[in-house]
Amino acid sequence: MAPIVDTSTPPDTPTPIGPYSHIAKVGTDITIGAIGGVDPATGQLAGADVHAQTTQILRSFDVMLRSAGSDLAHVVHVNVYLKEMGDFDEMNAAYVAAMGSHRPARTVIGVRELPKPDFLLTMNLTAVTADLA
Repeated sequence: MAPIVDTSTPPDTPTPIGPYSHIAKVGTDITIGAIGGVDPATGQLAGADVHAQTTQILRSFDVMLRSAGSDLAHVVHVNVYLKEMGDFDEMNAAYVAAMGSHRPARTVIGVRELPKPDFLLTMNLTAVTADLA
């Protein structure tokens, strides 16, 4: 019998910093755990500012979603964990640029610390497969 939950970390995405996979898929439901703005080609942060890190996170999400039969247009909900709420507008500009006119539900939470000291934010999401539409 095949496993009920399919987990994976596709190539061309950041390496997890712990014992987990980035993606968990059950049927048409997809969950991607929180990631930072790490460039998978270098293993380094994509930039020192929130805009660059947000842009990289959403690029990585797109690669992950495509590997699971989905894309950014099928995102249902996004959680954003910001170290500084003063970075909200800059994060939001990068988010809108990547998401286009798609407006999934979203929660933005200010946090004191993140797993890596130079991370300015992390994000996670839930989505559905593209064939559900």
